[in-house]
Amino acid sequence: MTLIALPILLPFMLIIVLVFIRSTFYAKIIGVIGSALLFLVSVYLLILVSHNEMLVLQVGGWEAPYGISLVVDYLSSLMLLAASFIVFAVSIYAYRFVKAKRGFSMFFIFFFALTMGVNGAFISGDVFNLYVWFEVMMLSSFVLITMGAKKEQLEGGIKYLTLNLIASLLFLAGLGLLYGKTGTLNMAHLAQILNNDQQSILMNTSAMLFFIAFGIKTAIFPLFFWLPASYHTANITVTSLFAGILTKVGVYTLIRFFTLFFVQNGYFWHNLLLISAGFTMVIGGMAASIQYDTRRILSYHIISQIGYMIMGLGIYTPLAIAGAIFFTIHNMVAKTNTFLIMGIIKKIKGTFYLKDLGGLFKEKPFLAILFVISAFALAGIPPLSGFFAKFILIKAGIEDKHYLIIAVAVLTSMLTLYSMIKIWNQAFLRVQPSKTKVDERVKVAVFDYLPSALLALGSLMLGILAAQFFDLTLLAAKQLLDPGIYVEAVLNTMK
Repeated sequence: MTLIALPILLPFMLIIVLVFIRSTFYAKIIGVIGSALLFLVSVYLLILVSHNEMLVLQVGGWEAPYGISLVVDYLSSLMLLAASFIVFAVSIYAYRFVKAKRGFSMFFIFFFALTMGVNGAFISGDVFNLYVWFEVMMLSSFVLITMGAKKEQLEGGIKYLTLNLIASLLFLAGLGLLYGKTGTLNMAHLAQILNNDQQSILMNTSAMLFFIAFGIKTAIFPLFFWLPASYHTANITVTSLFAGILTKVGVYTLIRFFTLFFVQNGYFWHNLLLISAGFTMVIGGMAASIQYDTRRILSYHIISQIGYMIMGLGIYTPLAIAGAIFFTIHNMVAKTNTFLIMGIIKKIKGTFYLKDLGGLFKEKPFLAILFVISAFALAGIPPLSGFFAKFILIKAGIEDKHYLIIAVAVLTSMLTLYSMIKIWNQAFLRVQPSKTKVDERVKVAVFDYLPSALLALGSLMLGILAAQFFDLTLLAAKQLLDPGIYVEAVLNTMK
């Protein structure tokens, strides 16, 4: 079971190697090969989970809850798989789209530090270690977002860091209350203790602190303002990585906490989640519809689509949780790809601004196809992945009679479609504006399309194999809604 630690150990070893690499060529090669190995490890872990249901490693042989527990269940393995697929695609994309003044190894050091933090969060079985991995993510992402040291990047980085530091303080406060009440931070042990503590005001206070902290990191209403103010300032490679992964770690943590041990007062929490989800969807979708910078359009759509994931958690049925997980994986792939495509468009046209774009359908038909696949997947057009993800969530809402949130979800889907059609019409269909000066010397190689093509293929396969993938997400949902499985696997590992 030591393989469970590989998603953390492999990036750590790659960081050590990259510290001593000064050659740009070798740093790029190590980055791509290392990311490919991470993807293969995540595939193997999913196969192991499908045979064993849950994998547990007690680090150093210390029995839970006294030692550090690493746990991989269906949810963790699916998130690891999606994240590693994105990391692999972005590492290839970075090969051509990152201009690192201080050497390419510097970029990949923090790239893998972020990956290590993300993977650590997904497999941590201890709340304090989860906090540590969030700090690793925050520090490495701050370096990445400010890489280039331009004024707008520094401004965006400061906004990003400030709000996330507040979230970290709230996380730490909630963690302190939790430990003071229970005497443990092992998630399985917490679940065992808190299942018998139905009326604790202290637990509700701790839960609210965690909800706000993860709400900031997830960018749900009304805690999302940092995201559109910072994401568009970074290098497009970094923005693509952030868009696909960072907020989804917050979603993962909300799902984990509010199905495992914060299960008291379900009526209050589920309604709060649904209200937050509804406002997140509508406000994100409406804000996106009035933007003309493609990065800001897509940044606001990150927010709106977070609402669908939280909606599934708020409905809180096996079908709804399965739909939330399906939607999260689909969105990680499709959203990353739309940002990668915008980077290619910027390279061709020299701008992200829609009013200065045009003529791309005739000039780059393959790029147009890649955009259509990802954009229409986000909008929920059949038979792409987004359609099945939204269908599952809406079906779950109908079965549980949550008609208002269903109406909001359908409206938001229309807003998403409107924004994607706006980009399509402005950037691809209309004639290039005469005022826009395009550097004809800029050439886009076939290799530049490879990361986007991989992710587009991922969206297509999630649609084509929707039934098989839904079976996996349903298994994950059933595990989550039966905390006893998690508790039994972790606390009895050494016995």
